Amino acid sequence: MAAASSPAKGAAGTLRIAVDIGGTFTDLAAFDEATGALHFGKALSTHGELVRGIEDTLHGARIAAKDAYLFLHGSTIAINTLLERTGAETALLITEGFRDIYEIGRVNRPDAYNLFFSKHEPLIRRSLRFEVPERLRADGTIHKELDEQAVRNLVRSLKDRGIQAVAVLLLHSYRNPAHEVRVKEIVQEELPGTFVSASHELSQEYREFERVSTVAANAYVGPRVAAYLGELESHLTDAGFRGSFYAVQSTGGLFPIAHARRDCVRMLESGPAAGVIGAQAICAQMGMGEAIAFDMGGTTAKAGVISKGEPLTTGSALIGGYEKALPIQIPMIDIFEVGTGGGSIARIGEGNSLRVGPQSAGSMPGPACYGRGGKEPTVTDANLLLGRLDDKNFLGGEMALDTAAAHAAMQAVAGPLGLDEIQMADGILRIAVTSMSHAVKAVTTERGLDAGSFTMVVYGGAGPLHSSAIAREIGIRRVLVPFSPGHFSAYGMLFSDLRYDYVRSCFKRLDEASFDELEAIYADMEREGRAAIADSAVKPSEIRVARAADMRYVGQEHAVTVDLDERFFREQDRRGIKGQFDEVHAVRYGTSAPKEPGDIVSLRLTVTGLMKKPSPRTVPEGGKAPEKDALLRKKPVYFRDAGGFVDTPVYRRTLLRSGNEIAGPALIEEHASTTVLAPGDRLAVDAFGNLVIAIGSQT
Repeated sequence: MAAASSPAKGAAGTLRIAVDIGGTFTDLAAFDEATGALHFGKALSTHGELVRGIEDTLHGARIAAKDAYLFLHGSTIAINTLLERTGAETALLITEGFRDIYEIGRVNRPDAYNLFFSKHEPLIRRSLRFEVPERLRADGTIHKELDEQAVRNLVRSLKDRGIQAVAVLLLHSYRNPAHEVRVKEIVQEELPGTFVSASHELSQEYREFERVSTVAANAYVGPRVAAYLGELESHLTDAGFRGSFYAVQSTGGLFPIAHARRDCVRMLESGPAAGVIGAQAICAQMGMGEAIAFDMGGTTAKAGVISKGEPLTTGSALIGGYEKALPIQIPMIDIFEVGTGGGSIARIGEGNSLRVGPQSAGSMPGPACYGRGGKEPTVTDANLLLGRLDDKNFLGGEMALDTAAAHAAMQAVAGPLGLDEIQMADGILRIAVTSMSHAVKAVTTERGLDAGSFTMVVYGGAGPLHSSAIAREIGIRRVLVPFSPGHFSAYGMLFSDLRYDYVRSCFKRLDEASFDELEAIYADMEREGRAAIADSAVKPSEIRVARAADMRYVGQEHAVTVDLDERFFREQDRRGIKGQFDEVHAVRYGTSAPKEPGDIVSLRLTVTGLMKKPSPRTVPEGGKAPEKDALLRKKPVYFRDAGGFVDTPVYRRTLLRSGNEIAGPALIEEHASTTVLAPGDRLAVDAFGNLVIAIGSQT
């Protein structure tokens, strides 16, 4: 059991509530620290009124916000605002002479032979980018003083432009933020109520393009995210909640809602990150160091990696696809996402090709079978027609599915291609599986890892439906479906800890670096992190500090992040640091150069305040064969490799016992998900109730 944490002062109850809002469903998991009880809720996301969807999950779980001392929240609102380009009218204030670095970018052309290639499109158009008279040198000393009156005149000219947010990027502010701090103060004085974001508050690393892209994204999504979090906070207060409200960061860690409303971009991957944290907890329970965390919901599919018991992280990410992406330079779990989920729409494209996603039916109107007005076929409709979903037992029977509507939608696309509905449904799933396999390959094969050697932990409402097919596509031999996969990202939040990540660019040759200087930088970051946790309303009883560094060989441009034990610094062990770097470089790129000198580019530090975790859930022991009551019925289910529909047993997961074994084909139904065992698969239930599947050979 991890260290205990203390309830917030004045909190009424012992509940810790976690809510994850996805594109289609809103999920809730709650942990009662007094009794150890777990509660779950699921409802369709109400995008026009997100708070109502949260209220629906509370009602479904039969709990109340007033009984909680801690409310944890992850949401797709930040990432969706970015991808959909529905953010605020934003101005950018940037150092004189550098107005266009945001648009020029890195001049990447990743697909040299693509005649339809188009470069990234900035979130802030050129007419709203303004130059500020000032200049710092690379070491942070002043080359040209800030012209405050010029800034004030410039900001005053923005009053009639309908500006809702302002991003501030001044060159080398990661070395010396004084000019940025003053510009932000002037903007707030002249444009009260405007969302203002300064780059040094988000990133203290070099690379001006990545930093301007990050601060622009934060300002662009800021007003919408801050308003939503404020609305939710007010709603919880009105509902009697007297505890603390924390958001989940893209690192999987928690930070206070006041920080989230300022640094909104840190929430971009909050829900997916929480799922990876949940997968990490499963790995810890089972003594498993290596795993792929795979999450498929209604709108997207995501994948991350657990290596040596820890999630793989990155210092930056490209949001929106590599060729058009905008970089975000903040620490986050290394997650790759594709636009394929249960609600992904199948359409006929150019040359009568079948396309699945990235457009999604979402929760409104949703897939055709939801009976809410959807007319186009989706992955969910295909699963229903192939017998993998039950029209009377979806969400435990709470939501009936309209099979006739699914047939009509499928026929509308199948007819023009000369296919019948079953062939079309099977084709949709095959395309979806191929697309989702790319997410898994992106975080394994493309990182120098052998996907086949990992166990794939699968969750999300739609994940277990496709896990066997995805595993076969990639060559993965073992799949694990955890307890309540349909609520798993929310459940993962219950395993999140308070976390603060810091980074300082620090260009030094390893063989010449002063350990005293490195220690001073690490000590400064550690003081800042410990002070932030000390200010938290929830007090963990243990704080852990982890060090890392971005390193490269002398003469290289790009660096890799290397975790470093404190003993390397106590013992001033340059050889040990270099050896650690060589090892990471070999894994990442398949080669290393132990005889070449190394550079330190940036120092990183993570300060974590450990929270109490839910105890592992166990299930009663049973025999090799499931009990008779666990078998609900038999039904025809389509398996292409078996030649068509096969009479398939359907089991109720809640009645399976530890030690039970099931041979495919079979379906295992539970409240918010269905697991598909293909012919040749073998399932065993472990002591924690996990479904551990040995994937059969592909025929």
